[in-house]
Amino acid sequence: MHRFYIPLENWNPDALVLRQSEAHHARDVLRMKRGDKAILFNGEGREITAEVIELHRDEIRLRKLHETETPPFRCRITLGQAIPKGKSMDLIVQKAVELGAAEIAPIISERTIVTLHAKEAAQKRAKWRQAAIEAAKQCGQNWLPHVLTPRTLKELFSDVATGLRPVAQETSHRDVATTFDLRLIGSLQPDAQHLKKILADYSHDLRPSSSIGRGNKSEPEQVGLDKVRLKPDRVLILIGPEGDFTPAELALAKSHGCLPITLGPIILRVETAAIYCLSVLSYELLS
Repeated sequence: MHRFYIPLENWNPDALVLRQSEAHHARDVLRMKRGDKAILFNGEGREITAEVIELHRDEIRLRKLHETETPPFRCRITLGQAIPKGKSMDLIVQKAVELGAAEIAPIISERTIVTLHAKEAAQKRAKWRQAAIEAAKQCGQNWLPHVLTPRTLKELFSDVATGLRPVAQETSHRDVATTFDLRLIGSLQPDAQHLKKILADYSHDLRPSSSIGRGNKSEPEQVGLDKVRLKPDRVLILIGPEGDFTPAELALAKSHGCLPITLGPIILRVETAAIYCLSVLSYELLS
């Protein structure tokens, strides 16, 4: 069945309506008719199987048949991506959706070739958000990642320091904390560690026993509190532009707790680096 997106502010299981581009796609491209079935989702984990009951020029009405809820991933991954040239950002957004990223923060770095003024930045954000919607429709993802307005690395860390989401979504005005348990930045510098090594500390979801420190000899020896590291719940991964982040940007990221990571001996293209990091983090942390 074909999938369609209904924004959260228009989500009403008792009165399901497709409007604008979604209605056009269903009616004029897919040639859907009364009685046809479709899957609707709101980008916040809800999905409804519905039946078309009315087709009008500007909207399509549907009747709910079955509703389900998809739980969020256990880890919230934010991709801070320096904007590459050309259409590579569209591909990165698409793959970020497929790999379970919860948030995409486009970054205007010192080496970013693309120049964006306020109006252009808003247009780009709208374009990337639509790319995210299309990707979610295609891959069956019911959680739509937040796409933020492009900003500099300094502005991003300033927003993180406030503890509030940098930009509210059009469909939601929730202030969500942007603190992170783990902060990473891709780097070509010699001090960068391998991502596998960093994640090894989180490979076992161990929890301290209540018997630790109580002298309970009947229990096997427990791992000390200083050795226990639970898997992170919120991760920030920063990927630079062509030519990498500048030394000043890398120093700024380090000062905000980012650990430099190497992606191996081969220098990857920007889009490949983003997909590589998200794939590893998705495999290790999302389930």
